Amino acid sequence: MGQVEASTERIIAAGAEDVFDALADYSDTRAKLLPEHFSEYEVREGGDGEGTVVHWKLQATSKRVRDCLLEVSEPSTGQLVERDRNSSMVTTWTVTPAGEGKAKVVVTTTWKGAGGVGGFFERTFAPKGLARIYDAVLDKLAAEVEGRPGAA
Repeated sequence: MGQVEASTERIIAAGAEDVFDALADYSDTRAKLLPEHFSEYEVREGGDGEGTVVHWKLQATSKRVRDCLLEVSEPSTGQLVERDRNSSMVTTWTVTPAGEGKAKVVVTTTWKGAGGVGGFFERTFAPKGLARIYDAVLDKLAAEVEGRPGAA
């Protein structure tokens, strides 16, 4: 078993604080950002950043569905970490200023992959597929925050 990592990033024309607040708002905004790969979204505890527990199903492929129960933490400024209680999957969202009225958002997901031939295919294809899913989330995030009052 090896560590598998998927990552993508985007510059968004809105302040870093506004972008982070939108990502951390699991009660309202986050559900709007999820593409069709996510289903059964439910906030079970909290709803705003640190201490939130949220559930969803992530359908990465037509045959692969992960039942995720995520604990959210904020280990440092501009960072949200979602740890799945049901697997080794950890997703880290990092939001930093990227110039006047802009924010850079980097999302990285890691997990312990399978071994053998299945693990080879997982390490080869899963990161690209998951990055595409998170690119769709970032598209929706940009559309959500760039249209808000005070956005660049």
